[in-house]
Amino acid sequence: MPPAIVVLGSINIDLVGAAPRLPSPGETVLGSDFSTAPGGKGANQAVAAARMGASVRMIGRVGSDLFAPQLLDNLRANGVDVTGVAQDPDAASGVAMILLDASRENRILVAGGANMRCDDSQVEAVKSALEGADALMLQCEIPPAVSLKAARIAKEMGVRVVWDPAPAEGFPPEAYGLVDVLTPNQAEATALTGIDVTDVASAESAARALVQRGVRAVVVKMGEHGAFYLSNANSGSLPNAATVYQPDDDSGYVPPFEVEAVDTVAAGDAFGAAMTCALAEGMPLHDAVRYGAAAGALAVTRPGAQEAMPSHAEVTSLL
Repeated sequence: MPPAIVVLGSINIDLVGAAPRLPSPGETVLGSDFSTAPGGKGANQAVAAARMGASVRMIGRVGSDLFAPQLLDNLRANGVDVTGVAQDPDAASGVAMILLDASRENRILVAGGANMRCDDSQVEAVKSALEGADALMLQCEIPPAVSLKAARIAKEMGVRVVWDPAPAEGFPPEAYGLVDVLTPNQAEATALTGIDVTDVASAESAARALVQRGVRAVVVKMGEHGAFYLSNANSGSLPNAATVYQPDDDSGYVPPFEVEAVDTVAAGDAFGAAMTCALAEGMPLHDAVRYGAAAGALAVTRPGAQEAMPSHAEVTSLL
């Protein structure tokens, strides 16, 4: 049986512009390329999990504009169940405006649109979808209260909760005790803890601070510098998540894979989705993090968001 993953989160259209360098305030810089592509952290994770071979159900909202059919058709084409995606007649679909510099690092501005109108109807859709699910994936691009309610339901149902706290200002402090695996990147770990995460030692300090708040496991994604993970073996475990909290998996570092980066957009989404699928299949945390790191590495070798997500076979080949 393939892993059953439920994703509650954002569904956006990405407007991507590239330039030799990013403009300073008040400055205009001539760009080199422009493209549009389906995105949104929730939808990215849904597509990434589907390409890992998981059975995926997406819960969220799109608008009533020209982008909505494109967004839904793309999810369907990637094998994602979109029966839980509502179309809002009074809102535009979410838009992410992405700027890439010559080194392919990105800066992203998100206009949430219909995503920010998610409400209790999405919570009810999550509740139905969680029957028999292995994991619920959350991010911070829809109203925090909606994600928080969904996390509480997942906890009651014994379903693992994997939460990507991006953007960090959207992460509700009440959620710490509901999260099985928190997956911040360096900037988000810094924002959540006040610890400047620049290397493995500082990543460990931030992870320990987050575990002390009630999170069962933390994976700090450091991009080209690898990933650090820490699990609290004494915090207990969910019925289907026991492999996450073995004492041997207390903490560790996974070095980066050597690849040539083309575009870092959505690499963290590929990482999180692949790791979640691996955990659902029973991998120990160290192996699951390494699997996620391989998926994230492959994602940066291709332009775009969802179209850059690797397959299970590609990840296995890299490993």
